[in-house]
Amino acid sequence: QVQLVESGGGLVQAGGFLQLSCAVSGRSFNNYVMGWFRQSPGKEREFVASIIWNGGSTYYGEAVKGRFTISRDIVKNTVSLQMNGLKPDDAAAYYCAAGSLREGFGSVNPRNYAYWGQGTQVSVSS
Repeated sequence: QVQLVESGGGLVQAGGFLQLSCAVSGRSFNNYVMGWFRQSPGKEREFVASIIWNGGSTYYGEAVKGRFTISRDIVKNTVSLQMNGLKPDDAAAYYCAAGSLREGFGSVNPRNYAYWGQGTQVSVSS
């Protein structure tokens, strides 16, 4: 049974930082794209960042480029999202996701990801 479990959310002041973690289990994630998405009430799910599990290539959404860093630890089976310089607009539920890498895979499209975690809430006070 595939499981993705997020942790690390919380309340932080604008300009502060948080690190989210996603513990993954239940299958090999070789040739998988691991992604982070976020969603605020009334808004569509937004791509944040992605990383190829066994290659390490990363990709970021424009809104977070230069502030957030995605990484993975293939020994601990975790995917992390370091978030610096947080803004009130970054407040959302953050979701970890995994999708099988294939030709034409688009990291930003949530439909390409088969597995999802339950999410962790990030709140940013101004």
